[in-house]
This record gives sequence, structure tokens and C-alpha cells, in this order.
Amino acid sequence: MSLAFSIRATNRVAASCLTVLLFASFARAQRASGEFIFLLASGFLCEPGDTSTCPCTVRANAGDSYEMTGAGTFDTQSKSVKAAGTYTHKSPNGNVLETGVWIASELVSFDSYGPAPNALPRQGVRFGPATTGPKRLPTLFGPMPTGGIAVLRIRFLPVQGASTTGVLQVNCALGDVPRERSVEGIRLTLERNNIEYSEELSGRVMFLALRPKISAPAKAPEQEAPETPGTPHN
Repeated sequence: MSLAFSIRATNRVAASCLTVLLFASFARAQRASGEFIFLLASGFLCEPGDTSTCPCTVRANAGDSYEMTGAGTFDTQSKSVKAAGTYTHKSPNGNVLETGVWIASELVSFDSYGPAPNALPRQGVRFGPATTGPKRLPTLFGPMPTGGIAVLRIRFLPVQGASTTGVLQVNCALGDVPRERSVEGIRLTLERNNIEYSEELSGRVMFLALRPKISAPAKAPEQEAPETPGTPHN
């Protein structure tokens, strides 16, 4: 089996998994205030022909780079995470060294920069009351674009060779962004050799905070009116 065929097959499988994962995440929205969907150079963040949006690319001092895409959900209260994506490791001259899929195994931390309700106008999706024009999502219950930085422990599963682990930082530069994290993108540290990839080259990421579901108040049981003394019974 050729490497090119393996790469295409891996990307097709990963894309299918990401689609299922993403739609399942939206379907289970509005559950808890600590839940987030995140997109890593995927879905509506990608613009055809624009390599600055997808994939996310990060480079090490030695010149080699990682290109990554993905999607998933995490819960800041339970520290749980479900996320996956694809990756390609390239040499300084652009040759493919390794490709495969990655899976998140742990949410190490998440620091929010705050909500950014007007973050999606150029994708044709706006937040607010329904009007004519671009489709709008309800502000009360819809997922809210939010800035922040998530630190994930992930496992790389290459097409060939043994799996490895790493720590992935996903930075969405929306909201009240610290000056030192004003560049959107990813950073990566490989645990096998402690090599750091810290030069963000391209790629868009976004967190979507899920709103807590608000249930209608329970209807109080109707009470019969008290009988008036002297009222005859049937």
C-alpha cells in the first residue's frame, strides 16, 4: 500500500469520524454550562483555497512542522474530553514524514477569554433574533463563540509505526485576549523527546460554549374549590 493511498484513506476515515462527532456534539447541546464544542481548522472555519484558515500549522525551531485538523467537545467541570482529528508531520523542505490521526485523552486545563457573540459574521451565521438574510442562531440557547486556551493531552496514531503522545495547546484569540496569546492557532509538545512546536503559522480555531438547558416550570396540580357549608351532594 502506497503512502499517498494511506494518507487519503486516513483522511477520509478521519473526516467521516469528525462529521459524526461534530453533529453529535451539536445534537446534545444545551446540557451543562461547563461544556464546549471546539473546532480546530475544520467545519465552517475553513474557506476553500485559503490555507491560512485550514489546516492549523505549527513549526519547531528545527524547521519541521505539524499540520492538524480536528473537532470535539470537553467539559470543564468533569475534565472529560472527546476529540479527534488528522495530522501530518512535514520536514523543513515540505516532505511528509508521518501522517495519521490523533485522539484526545485528557483535558489538562481550559482558560476562557470570554464570549464573542459577533465572531461569525463572515461565515454567514449570526447570533440574534431571526430576520431575513443570513441564518441566525438564538442568543439564549445557541452555542456561543468563546475565546480561550485549552490544553489537551493527545495520542498520535500514525499510518505506520508506533503511537506517541503529546500536549496540544489550542488558542482561540477572541474575547479579552492576553497580549502574549494574541496569535490564534496551536502549539505542540512531543512527550517522547520534549520537542516544542511553538511558531503558529496558520489555522483558525474556535470554542463554542453550550448553554444550559432551561426547563419550563412544573405546572402545579389543580386544587378543587372548597365546598360551601350546606351545599347538597349529588
